[in-house]
Amino acid sequence: MAKDLTRGSIFKELLLMSIPTSIGFTFQMIYDLVDIYWIGMISKEAIAGVGIFSTVFWVVEALNEIIGVSSISLISQNYGRKDIKKTNLAIEQTIAFKFFVALIGSIFFAFFLEPILQIFADDTVVQYGLDYGYIRVFFLPIMFSSFSVNTALRNIGDSKTPMNIMILSSILNVILDPILIFDNIPFVNIPGFGLGITGAAIATIISQSIAFLIGFYILFSGKRGIKPSIKGLFKLNWEIDKKLLTIGLPNGLEVFARQMSMTIILYFISIFGTSVVSGYTVAGRIFGLAFMPLVGLSMGGSAIVGQSLGAEKIDRAEKTAKISAITTTTLTLIFMIIVFLFSENIIGLFSNDPEVIKYGSEFLVFGSLGLLFVSYAFGIGIVFPGSGYNTPYFFMSLGSRWFVQIPLLFLFINIMHLPVLWVWLSFVFGDLFEFIIAMYFYKQGKWKYKRV
Repeated sequence: MAKDLTRGSIFKELLLMSIPTSIGFTFQMIYDLVDIYWIGMISKEAIAGVGIFSTVFWVVEALNEIIGVSSISLISQNYGRKDIKKTNLAIEQTIAFKFFVALIGSIFFAFFLEPILQIFADDTVVQYGLDYGYIRVFFLPIMFSSFSVNTALRNIGDSKTPMNIMILSSILNVILDPILIFDNIPFVNIPGFGLGITGAAIATIISQSIAFLIGFYILFSGKRGIKPSIKGLFKLNWEIDKKLLTIGLPNGLEVFARQMSMTIILYFISIFGTSVVSGYTVAGRIFGLAFMPLVGLSMGGSAIVGQSLGAEKIDRAEKTAKISAITTTTLTLIFMIIVFLFSENIIGLFSNDPEVIKYGSEFLVFGSLGLLFVSYAFGIGIVFPGSGYNTPYFFMSLGSRWFVQIPLLFLFINIMHLPVLWVWLSFVFGDLFEFIIAMYFYKQGKWKYKRV
């Protein structure tokens, strides 16, 4: 059910909003890890192909982020003001406009996928990336629409429904993966479809499509205290669409800058060979799992901030951010301890290649040193999407990756010719700078007076 987040215990509401979201996203990342586990049974080249595609593919996430972040403030603040009509309209336009933008993005991406992948790897790795990637690109509008449905539900205070949908989607994905990938399903010796890495992509789009349809039905059924109109999906409202483009534009630029920087970082990593790329890919998925509780806290917390600011309860919004920051940092510290103790064992679950294990465990250990800074910045930064003041995200990404990490990589690799260990350490320097920028904008306080 929809929920008023402008009163009651902040910590309790933060947990109630964040835990279901965290669980849902954790199941998504568990699927990603299982996906890499099955793909690792094909070859380390297959892992590298998927890793390179995923890094490049998420550049287009900037489009989703612009509209998605804008929708957080639009939906949550209108709902906080108890304006159900505008809440419905914001939901309709978020889904419709994001689908339209994703369609354009998928067409553009399909034309340039192959030449982009060829920058990073040899023909074998590139072919794996293409076999997996074209299917994912084609279904980009469905993926974006599924994100929109879940975001809308969270921002009216219903975090359990998206959690259940994401868990169902992840379980379905895990089941379909081995059935579609292998000729004979491992461990049970039952015949499968033998589609190889293409099967992994098909499993993903099937589960995403089912998740979207379930969420769409629930959101539009009127059972959550709101009732968007299906008819409203077939016409664009420029007044709202302009806000969807502009409110989250700084955040979208931040994501674009971040993902482009990750693509350039991947180029530096690819200089060291396929084993390093594979280790980086596996470790990156594990870092992604660690970030899911932080994402849940961010989404749950930003909904509380948005509703609180909509109700002009600034103190409540500020307290929510501080509690969120302490919680995210504590969770990250637990993850770091586990990584320091078991890094090689963790990477060994996904590949038996000694070099992949070596480089992946190195990245886990040294790359995690900067997570404490990022986690605190992530927690305190919930005030930015909740208020609609998203400019800080752009400077956080621009400063940490483009002004710090990438110049350091050029220095370490191209000029000083240092080993790959210094690639992992470059993440720490970038994370520290991102923390400094986030704290500057938080302390500046402009977010307290921003409304949409």
